[in-house]
Amino acid sequence: MTATGPATVDRITGVRLSSVTLPLPTAISDAKVLTGRQQPMTEVAMLFAEITSEAGLEGVGFSYSKRAGGPGQFAHAREIAPALIGEDPSDIARLWDKLVWAGASVGRSGLSVQAIAAFDIALWDLKAKRAGLPLAKLLGAHRDSVRCYNTSGGFLHAPVEEVLDRAAESVASGIGGIKIKVGHPDPATDLARVAAVREKIGDGVTLMVDANQQWDRPAARRMCRAFERFDLGWIEEPLDAYDFEGHAQLAAAFDTPIATGEMLASAGEHVQLITAGGADIVQPDAPRVGGITQFLKVMALADARHLQLAPHFAMEIHVHLAAAYPREPWVEHFEWLDPLFDEHLEIAGGRMHLSARPGLGVTISEQARAWTVEEFRI
Repeated sequence: MTATGPATVDRITGVRLSSVTLPLPTAISDAKVLTGRQQPMTEVAMLFAEITSEAGLEGVGFSYSKRAGGPGQFAHAREIAPALIGEDPSDIARLWDKLVWAGASVGRSGLSVQAIAAFDIALWDLKAKRAGLPLAKLLGAHRDSVRCYNTSGGFLHAPVEEVLDRAAESVASGIGGIKIKVGHPDPATDLARVAAVREKIGDGVTLMVDANQQWDRPAARRMCRAFERFDLGWIEEPLDAYDFEGHAQLAAAFDTPIATGEMLASAGEHVQLITAGGADIVQPDAPRVGGITQFLKVMALADARHLQLAPHFAMEIHVHLAAAYPREPWVEHFEWLDPLFDEHLEIAGGRMHLSARPGLGVTISEQARAWTVEEFRI
């Protein structure tokens, strides 16, 4: 049943879903590959939602899956999409609840809310476009640019010489920080790579490391202790993503901040992480937790606990959310999604800058249309 009343000024008239397979130029390996838990990543499955309204507005949102899960996200989104037709697109929180209840038997985390995320982000994009504002300005920005760091050049499949070259190129292009992957079976290899990158970029550029959940508690303590001398911006996912107690112990024991949260698949899981004291720096991912509506809940709790914020991936969305966070955050730079959009974000002076374009400020490219493997319209 739709909600109607004198305040309703628009209605949703159409939804278009697209399943897009984004190929990566190089097979990507991190510690999960080296431990045999995953295969190298060769593509990203994207779920796009385009929502049109009676007033002639259109919102664009997306979710994604690395390795398995993309077809499942698309299938769930296709089933629940009819629930949006005829609704007021401004009632975003109510529509999030309606979509969750439309698929209540599959729960309120993981794949189900990741499918909802594409709709939710599209609705926020549409709302900001109605206001004629960039999304960050609609939310209430604290800044017009956000510190940004690069991750894509620091994977474990790349020899250290390539990592060093990519780090130098990133800094020269205006990137403010460099993150490299660790978790190699030989700890000495990790330490040597980190030492080489620190020497290459100098002490004036922030350096972070990411173990992708591949250490147990004793190994994590040893590695965190060994990394203290490098003055790192943070150590990311040293333990299993759901080991909130173990992360809290590391955060209490070491000066280097502990960062985690990217793999959590609901706002509720972030509540558990934050209340356990499991992170100095929280790393929510809007498409993974169910969209912007749920991300804002995580953001409010993180701020109430005086935590830092560094959203994971999807910089086209997260630059807006990070700009609206009261404490100076970081946003992660990946060029992987660039071919999917006609517009690109400006990076200069170590920061990613908001554009004046309304909404998210991106439109789907013809290349993305060409990579579409399945589509649904209602």
